[in-house]
Amino acid sequence: MTAPATASSTPAQTRTETHDYVVVGAGSAGAALAARLSESGAHRVLLLEAGPVDKKMEIHIPAAFSKLFRTELDWDYDTEPQPALADRRVFWPRGKMLGGSSSMNAMMWVRGFREDYDAWGEAAGEGWSWEALVPYFLRVENVDASAPTDAAAPTGRAGAISVQSQRSPRPATSAFLRGAAEVGIPTVPANGMNQEGACQTMVSQSKGSRFSTVNGYLHPARKRPNLVVRAGAQATRVLFEDGRAVGVEYVVDGVTRRVRAAREVILSGGAINTPQLLMLSGIGDRDELETLGIEVVAHSPEVGKNLRDHLVALLAVEAPGDTLFTAEKPGELVKYLTQKKGMLTSNVGEAYAFIRSNPELELPDVELIFGPVAFIGEGLVGHDGHGVSVGAILVQPESTGTITLATADPFDKPLIDPNYLSDPEGKDRAAMLAGLGVCEDILDSQAMRAVSSKRFIQPAGGETLTREQRDVVALERHSHTLYHPVGTARMGTDAGSVVDERLRVRGVTGLRVADASIMPTIIRGHTNAPAIVIGEKAADLILDDSRSASAR
Repeated sequence: MTAPATASSTPAQTRTETHDYVVVGAGSAGAALAARLSESGAHRVLLLEAGPVDKKMEIHIPAAFSKLFRTELDWDYDTEPQPALADRRVFWPRGKMLGGSSSMNAMMWVRGFREDYDAWGEAAGEGWSWEALVPYFLRVENVDASAPTDAAAPTGRAGAISVQSQRSPRPATSAFLRGAAEVGIPTVPANGMNQEGACQTMVSQSKGSRFSTVNGYLHPARKRPNLVVRAGAQATRVLFEDGRAVGVEYVVDGVTRRVRAAREVILSGGAINTPQLLMLSGIGDRDELETLGIEVVAHSPEVGKNLRDHLVALLAVEAPGDTLFTAEKPGELVKYLTQKKGMLTSNVGEAYAFIRSNPELELPDVELIFGPVAFIGEGLVGHDGHGVSVGAILVQPESTGTITLATADPFDKPLIDPNYLSDPEGKDRAAMLAGLGVCEDILDSQAMRAVSSKRFIQPAGGETLTREQRDVVALERHSHTLYHPVGTARMGTDAGSVVDERLRVRGVTGLRVADASIMPTIIRGHTNAPAIVIGEKAADLILDDSRSASAR
């Protein structure tokens, strides 16, 4: 049998509307994709988003992003218990609103290394290599003229997404960069050709406010009569006829509805929701689907597999002052509302550095991150004083995990098991501890000692432990996601991949995936920028195929 939409929803409507393309998910990739598909006016496009419109004030104030955690604008996921992390469940926030996680993230615009994209090219063809994707980055980026640039790695100047330097960085951020230099980490341009080193973060903002894919794509497109954006509409399954995707079933206000796609259905729900919807629709491992009573449309065992994420472990220490602890004071709010300046323009992660945990490595495998605030308890716990945070991020994990269905009910959360630090040789754990050791060195630097103390906020009482003990506690008891899950609908030229190099789902027709789930490997960087690039490239692939079909 086929999975029910929901136990409480009313029967589907008898009259079905039709669009040329139905895009599921209005996040980083989906918003870009829908806007580009509708740009010519020749195609009717429906964009479905499970969450509401992006009206809440905290969405648009950069420093307030963690205020959205565990709210109605968050899918509010938790992982399965992680054996290597003291059997903790790790909180995984994901944006549930127009703009998706681009409306909820820390706005860090970090492209990643060209070698990462060349690895995509090896897995899925030259069309996904760095040289092939650079024009898409240039199409996406609108970088302010004051931002430092690297002539060898140009950034776009007229793209859809506004990217700028930090508007009002805290003095502690420059202290971090000086401290990094003291321990041998050079300062380099953000997103330059050589990214091994430290830099101040470039952010997806405009004049101090968040600039999401709603701002960059949906607002310019909203007056097009051929684009319909439907919020509060959660897709429950893809509809098939003779192995072809012909539409989507979704629920809005408790009513089950159906929409037909005359050309294609494209899933852009992200690395959790896309594999969930594929499996609910009958595409996945045959045995797993049949166990849940879901009719199998295509046996695709890798759906939900190959999950990778960036794990971060943060050390937080007390500071004498001038941190984001006072960002919510009335004076700062007035400064933000009247001038779009001040502490509330901060993305919190104001600087970062790429380093190698082992000098024998060819490329960095760890990213360091700095925030002029005590970011503790997965961003869910406040601190009643000034502090700063320095952390290590595993950007090339060996460990892989899974997304699986808990039940056949689309309104039940899937099971998320990133399997952190599970690689048999222990490389992931060793890299993280090495990165935390460099964080300790930076905290001990002359520059950082001038703006912080050695009284630890996280781990609490850490000053009574040895460095090695403290770093183990930080890793096992306090590490969490950096919000970068990828890979669960892997792209490749091999028959085992979930989608091919043109993002077509194998085993069926009329269905594609365009979001971070298609990444064959995780990048050394942050995933918002490449997710938008995936949406842009998907639009070109789809429109090219449409033109080719019309010419035949």
